[in-house]
Amino acid sequence: MSRPSGAAPSRTHLVLIPTYNAGPKVLETVREALGQWAPVWVVVDGSTDGTGEQLQALARSEPNLKVMVLAQNQGKGAAVLHGLVQAEAAGYTHVLTMDSDGQHPAWLIPAFMQASQAQPACMILGKPVFDASAPALRVQGRKVSNAWANLETLWMGIGDSLYGFRVYPVSPLLQIMRGQRWMRRFDFDIEAAVRLCWAGIWPVNLDAPVKYLQAGEGGVSHFKYLRDNVLLTWMHTRLMLGFVLRLPLLLARRFRGRSG
Repeated sequence: MSRPSGAAPSRTHLVLIPTYNAGPKVLETVREALGQWAPVWVVVDGSTDGTGEQLQALARSEPNLKVMVLAQNQGKGAAVLHGLVQAEAAGYTHVLTMDSDGQHPAWLIPAFMQASQAQPACMILGKPVFDASAPALRVQGRKVSNAWANLETLWMGIGDSLYGFRVYPVSPLLQIMRGQRWMRRFDFDIEAAVRLCWAGIWPVNLDAPVKYLQAGEGGVSHFKYLRDNVLLTWMHTRLMLGFVLRLPLLLARRFRGRSG
């Protein structure tokens, strides 16, 4: 289902796309998102591949597109934070985040937004459905991260901790990010889901396909196995310490159930 022609832009929910050197795929991703929802905001995180200028040119002819350019690369979480601050200032209550590299299903944006509008106090998490393009090492590795995330939240229901196709409530996420200096790089997706659960924001999981594009298809990956796995290990160490401190509260919440 595409966005009806002439439909008014949402005043509460927007699409937020952080991007860094994603190549031509980012323009395709943004156009697909605009075909499904308005408004769409893009945060260019210090890209040096010329896509920032191309996106700005597109925005001049597309009234439902806003492009923000950061002078230096700061990391995915920092780019999302920049967009969240601007979204709150403009009166938006929710943002749907999606990657700029073509992996996420733009055609599912309306369904995720409708789920958020029906349950605005929740976060809507995409639960990836993998095809044959998914690297086995990545698929197995995320199972480990998912297990840790569910332990750290006493199994509140995080279907997938890494999949970045999600709808977040702006205010609680901003409050969390402003209160500590982490969540600024690749660790953002996992830590956002866990800390929002700690704050009492329940997850709602919706299946969504994910496609890992090869270089010949325009796919670009900035994932570094050693660097990013070290980052994730440090992140889970922090989260486990936070989990121990919050254990009494989490246990009480689990006993009360979702209505607590």
